[in-house]
Amino acid sequence: MRKAYCLLTIVLLSAVAIAQCPAKDGIVFRELSGERYTDRMIAAWIGQMAGVGWGAPTEFRFNGSIIPEEEFPAWEPEMINQYVQDDLYVEMTFIRSLEEYGWKVSLRQAGIDFANSKYELWHANKFGRRNLRQGIAPPDSGHPQFNGHADDIDYQIEADFSGILTPGMPAVAVELGERFGRLMNYGDGLYGGQFVGAMYSEAFFETSPKKLVEAGLRAIPADSQYHECISDVLRWHDEYPDDWQTAWKWIDEKYQLNPDYRKGSCGNEDGFNIDAKINGAYIVMGLLYGKGDPDKTIEIATRCGQDSDCNPSSAAGVLFTTLGYSKLPEKFTSALKRDVKFSFTAYTFDGLITVCEKLAREAILNAGGSIKKDESGKEIFCIPVIALAPGKAEQCWTPGPIANSRFTEEEMAKITEKERP
Repeated sequence: MRKAYCLLTIVLLSAVAIAQCPAKDGIVFRELSGERYTDRMIAAWIGQMAGVGWGAPTEFRFNGSIIPEEEFPAWEPEMINQYVQDDLYVEMTFIRSLEEYGWKVSLRQAGIDFANSKYELWHANKFGRRNLRQGIAPPDSGHPQFNGHADDIDYQIEADFSGILTPGMPAVAVELGERFGRLMNYGDGLYGGQFVGAMYSEAFFETSPKKLVEAGLRAIPADSQYHECISDVLRWHDEYPDDWQTAWKWIDEKYQLNPDYRKGSCGNEDGFNIDAKINGAYIVMGLLYGKGDPDKTIEIATRCGQDSDCNPSSAAGVLFTTLGYSKLPEKFTSALKRDVKFSFTAYTFDGLITVCEKLAREAILNAGGSIKKDESGKEIFCIPVIALAPGKAEQCWTPGPIANSRFTEEEMAKITEKERP
């Protein structure tokens, strides 16, 4: 009888919660408290910092090979303070554009802001920004005709912001990829970021790693090689649920050694591979085989090799979002310095949290949602359910036409940073 009463209480409480955001004009809403959003959003940033900090000593030291267990570094609490990592500060350029120009910020303005960034860049980011500074406006700055690195990992490691700012709205995270991911990437390089962004967005409501991966897949074209790669990882995980190293070998055989899956890939010497697909596969390996455990998730995503600080950063960011700051192990929070600015940004950790709270609220309202208060005065986000509709797949080795997009003289005058020799 006591059990039945508890179940009835849960049902009644759920009904009260749902009533805060009833369907309207055919639109269904998801409900998230403001407190829960902030708790999970903070955890998302700490996850990124933990993953990149823990994996940093191994970055590109193991290409085409599994990192031996004894080579995996021990965690030290001070590793959390990753204020000089491009995995973090590059995406804050995009956050700054949203903060300054709002959710209607144009693709071209985003390009101007990225062109004016002062940090060192590599691969798709480097050549995308070079194109912008030379007057090639987006989306052509990321088109394979002008950017030979368009399939690289770049937007994938920067897309975390897109899901962090759009809780429960993966369609909006995908759209952000069309504005910011197009600055430097195309095809699978773009889809990797949209996949990651969609997982973050869904992680505010979902905790199952497998379901999060499936949610990410729904955000990208089913006939792309990126979709094929992640689908393969899901299948191999089903076949070898307790043997991640066997699954790794299947990934390596198809996406590292098979030239049919390296057509747009940068790097073939000494096993180096910065292609978005294989590194995205390693993110998913961490999530699936980590089974919700923070340490195990980071370790496996790292030990898969290649970009072994970026991949655990994305995997831990998604996982930590599902946990929330209040449930994180103390070893990831005890040494956090909250008043240090991220390099090349206007944001300390606490300043970043404040601007994310602001932008997330704006995103919800901009998408047709609302923000209410319950009987206790706490904020309730009513988040609209927006259908995902990925477009036709594009691939770097068979690209579509360029847009012939160039900055005007007036726009070029706003680009004050010039390309250095």
